[in-house]
Amino acid sequence: MASPQISPSILSADFARLADDVALIADAADWVHVDVMDNHFVPNLTLGLPVVQALLKHSALPLDCHLMIEDPDRWAPQYAEAGAGSVTIHAEASKAPIRTLRTIRAAGARAGLGINPATPVDPYEDLLGEIDMLLLMTVEPGFGGQSFLDVVLPKVRRARALIGERPVWLQVDGGVSAETIERCAEAGADVFVAGSAVYGADDPAEAVRRLRGQAERAAG
Repeated sequence: MASPQISPSILSADFARLADDVALIADAADWVHVDVMDNHFVPNLTLGLPVVQALLKHSALPLDCHLMIEDPDRWAPQYAEAGAGSVTIHAEASKAPIRTLRTIRAAGARAGLGINPATPVDPYEDLLGEIDMLLLMTVEPGFGGQSFLDVVLPKVRRARALIGERPVWLQVDGGVSAETIERCAEAGADVFVAGSAVYGADDPAEAVRRLRGQAERAAG
């Protein structure tokens, strides 16, 4: 397992002040998690490539782009080529995941594979050599501020067992907070997406530091 990393989600930030809100966490977080939603794969519409391109000019942190969209095979490479540090596509949406994951890597980004709460992880074991990160949704994708789904924790443990000694990060996304992050870390996650737990706090940077401390203690 890697040391715990915190990737605050700007889904919970102020979209009119994204650069400013990213600056608030620049000294505390590891990544900026960018949720790209198209109102087709998930029932919400957020932002896309032009906003990511603009944000890259103002962020001191690498962007962790999570594509919750139809046809990620078409769009994902463009996020990598734009300069995103990590690009995650969903297993449920990609028709050619190996080709797309390899294209993301070839463009210089880390390649991630996302899996929804009801999707089993075992069928994707053979793809672990093609990815740098496995993202397990711990809420139904689409909206921030949802309650954490404990039913996913056994899948986090299973994913950690499947990853074994491979250099693959295990990310959890959804409902991660001071109340849930320790359970995720104990189950084997090492990258944590937190939205409202960070941007709903009076001091987002301090919220990131507290979450990291909890994850480090739980990971032991």
